Amino acid sequence: MIARPEQLDKRFQQLRVLTETVKPARGWIRAIRESLGMTTAQLADRMGVKQPRIVELEKAEATGNITLTSLERAAEAMGCRVVYALIPLKPLAATMEQRAADLADRRLAAVDQTMRLEAQGVSGKASQKQAKERLMADLLRKPARLWDEP
Repeated sequence: MIARPEQLDKRFQQLRVLTETVKPARGWIRAIRESLGMTTAQLADRMGVKQPRIVELEKAEATGNITLTSLERAAEAMGCRVVYALIPLKPLAATMEQRAADLADRRLAAVDQTMRLEAQGVSGKASQKQAKERLMADLLRKPARLWDEP
């Protein structure tokens, strides 16, 4: 079953505090390993790899090039858990409404241009606003159509 945007937005509200957490400059693996008093050799032993691999993992994490699998293995070896989430910058419903508004503006501008060339331009702000609202409502009824155009 597909989650409705409003349902996900409620969950994201609880996670927004995570967006304020700053990753340590040298990465979480190194910060936690050092806080535990664990050497790279000890972590390597717990992960079943050679010590140079831990140095590689820490560098990869610090540069953003680590895989989730490697991060999860290191976390498990240190008694941690990886929490992975994509947290929208604004509510999903607002993103969808903004996208519908942008598409409606674009489509109505194209129609208006064609009609003006034929001397049949849409008159009045009120009718333009109504046309935009109808088009937005239509787009939002089938959200997949919001993403067909670049």
